[in-house]
Amino acid sequence: MAKGILIAAMDFSDVAEDEFHDWYDTEHVPERLRVPGFLNAERWIGTQDPKVSLALYDLDTVGVLHSPAYLAVGGANGTPWTKRVTGRTRMIIRLEGEQVRPGDALAPPGANALLLIAMNVAPEQEGEFNEWYNTEHLPQLGAVPGVLAARRYRGAGATQRYAAIYHFAHPDVPNSQAWKSAANTPWTERMRPHFRDLLRIDARRYGRAT
Repeated sequence: MAKGILIAAMDFSDVAEDEFHDWYDTEHVPERLRVPGFLNAERWIGTQDPKVSLALYDLDTVGVLHSPAYLAVGGANGTPWTKRVTGRTRMIIRLEGEQVRPGDALAPPGANALLLIAMNVAPEQEGEFNEWYNTEHLPQLGAVPGVLAARRYRGAGATQRYAAIYHFAHPDVPNSQAWKSAANTPWTERMRPHFRDLLRIDARRYGRAT
């Protein structure tokens, strides 16, 4: 089961759409899935902005991203195609995360929509923030009808240190009354003023055009 994740979101407004998807589908994702410890790959597209791409890779452990096999294809060792495409994109977030809750869950099958929330918290509130997230916020949101998985990560490499990922059976779940009730408790309202660098991406599953 997965104990780590790689989250990579970028704005590809300055890249031709067909080239971007060809690069991702035919080179970038297959290259990563050949690295031992990469368990799967999911691609998502921003709901509000279709030029936002979000990729999620479940990992055996976050240490996979520091293995010789990954370093051989990552960073400065990217292919010419990778360098050409990524040189014209704007990185929104790239987070190397360790799964905090539930601990080792994989991305679920059958999801049609996704929500990524990433943030920091005021240092003096970090203890309560983690208690709130682990004991109330994530469990309550995970129990909302239509939520297929609710996972939480602590990471490095991005502006934000914490991230949560919610997979939905359909895109209306976060608009439901059940979701709104679970997401807006008194404890949640008490914590909101301490959030920093908040990033939210609502996304639909990417499907390659045939």
